[in-house]
Amino acid sequence: MAFSRFSKLVVSLCLIHFISGGYSATFTITNKCSNTIWPGILSNAGTAQLSTTGFALQSGESSSIAVPASWSGRLWGRTLCSQDPTTGKFSCVTGDCGSGTVECAGGGAAPPASLAEFTLNGADGLDFYDVSLVDGYNLPMLVVPQGGTGGNCTTTGCVVDLNAGCPSELKVTTASDGGVACKSACEAFGDPMYCCSGAYATPDTCKPSSYSQFFKNACPKAYSYAYDDGTSTFTCAAADYLITFCPAPATSIALRVAPSLLL
Repeated sequence: MAFSRFSKLVVSLCLIHFISGGYSATFTITNKCSNTIWPGILSNAGTAQLSTTGFALQSGESSSIAVPASWSGRLWGRTLCSQDPTTGKFSCVTGDCGSGTVECAGGGAAPPASLAEFTLNGADGLDFYDVSLVDGYNLPMLVVPQGGTGGNCTTTGCVVDLNAGCPSELKVTTASDGGVACKSACEAFGDPMYCCSGAYATPDTCKPSSYSQFFKNACPKAYSYAYDDGTSTFTCAAADYLITFCPAPATSIALRVAPSLLL
């Protein structure tokens, strides 16, 4: 049966919408941690903020967010959050964005925090994404593309609980919760050698350290330091993304990795 004039118009508009970059993605964020987490979202400079920049996600819950074409930004999980009963200020022990509210008002995650980073519909129409531990680690995180295409369109993340085996000089602790996060060496020591700054601001001069190798050995697909691009950046075309906090735990891996790196 031939298309009606209206049907042809609809198809043409859809094609124009797709070709002009109208494609949008859906991020489905799932909390498999035993406790509530508060995802935070920050758009990069020049990119509009999403419909939400922070919310509570109970254990076992999922939430889906529509993400417009060409969006770029980062997403992370905040932990051990509470609201001061006197001032009403909202804050988190890890991943706090400094807004004083559940929504993150233009502020990024205070390190250490595990980050999922995205640039949608970038070069050659591809989505670029990664999970980064460059700013340290607070939660296991997995990014799974759904429905996308491409040779490098695959799952990435860090499924290991690194807080248990974190070197003592990097470990963030609280009196009631023990190890709650693991700093990067840059955050812990401020040394340009670890921060890839100053004389170490190029791929040739900034090399992996024993500390970045602690993260890399446990989570080989995640960024462990600034120039860890070769094994840590992934690309998809026209994908949706499932972002899961605390996927199937593998704490024993972290406990095996840490001692050998402390020798």
